[in-house]
Amino acid sequence: MNTPQHTYIIGEIGQNHNGSVDIAKLIVDLVARPVRDEASDLDLLPMDAVKLTKRDLKEELAAEQMRRPYNSPHSFGRTYGEHRAFLELSDEDHLEVYRHAKKLGLDFVETLCSPGCMSLLKLFTPDRLKVASRDLTNLPLLEAMAETRIPIILSTGMAGKKELDEALEVITRYHSDIAILHCVSQYPTFPDNLNLRTIPYLLKNYPEYTIGFSDHTIGIAAPAVAVGMGAKIIEKHITIDRHMKGTDQKGSLGPDGVNRMVRDIRVAERWMGREDLYIDPAVASAKVKLERSIATRHALPEGHVLTKDDIHLLSPGDGFRWSRKYEVIGRRLAKPLEADEIIYPDALS
Repeated sequence: MNTPQHTYIIGEIGQNHNGSVDIAKLIVDLVARPVRDEASDLDLLPMDAVKLTKRDLKEELAAEQMRRPYNSPHSFGRTYGEHRAFLELSDEDHLEVYRHAKKLGLDFVETLCSPGCMSLLKLFTPDRLKVASRDLTNLPLLEAMAETRIPIILSTGMAGKKELDEALEVITRYHSDIAILHCVSQYPTFPDNLNLRTIPYLLKNYPEYTIGFSDHTIGIAAPAVAVGMGAKIIEKHITIDRHMKGTDQKGSLGPDGVNRMVRDIRVAERWMGREDLYIDPAVASAKVKLERSIATRHALPEGHVLTKDDIHLLSPGDGFRWSRKYEVIGRRLAKPLEADEIIYPDALS
């Protein structure tokens, strides 16, 4: 069997932990669950990584925005600043979630939103650092992250080629272990705006980097399509309950959605196969049953010399194909044959 490509799947927790380490760890448990495709009797690999986001509120918003009243049903504070503060986990909290993910065999990815967030790197080293779409033009942050030499993932949700090239120019002064994710920063992303053909564009124009897709659509179809177009990384928001309080919960995948998305991606990996045209052993029995062989058009006596008018094609396909008709035409029958009977080699003298 062909070895399928492996897609690196990241479950983005974001702020769906609602300020709770315990909820964050439950989401990690969800990500680590095994996946099975019953129809194919296959046990499939789960997600590869979880991702948390770290913000330093001193470097996040203008004072006026921090003081702005926030009366949304999803608010966790009277002002937007209080709301954001409630949703922030401490460096030590991130370490606890990191250890839980590692215990379950998962990689851990951190989105760092400012240089002040680098403090958590004193406690542990994430497997990858993520640059949020809005920070692709935050060149001082990119330089601080690149200096760590930790592999970096970039999202292009708010960027064109110019912004992406400027970001790459900064990071590659330090290393080139970079992944670029096609992304559209519309929540949810409307079908006409998704433009998955950006993926082959990135593969063609940035071949030295790993190309992937960060998905903000509703549903699970887009990631599997992206894998078919060459994406090697998939990132998707996840939650333990889409009905929980929080602005991102509704647009995230719950437990069943996570299972179905991972199943479809892992199955899609197997769909890819190899760049070739060949007869798969799996179709051998169907090929014999359904293809056609040269057969008698009418009853023929022993010793009859076969002509083209004596033959036509019928199933099964274990006799002479039409492409071999001249191995039959002009031959003498070694025995009588009924009408609509396959002509096998032992019937020919």
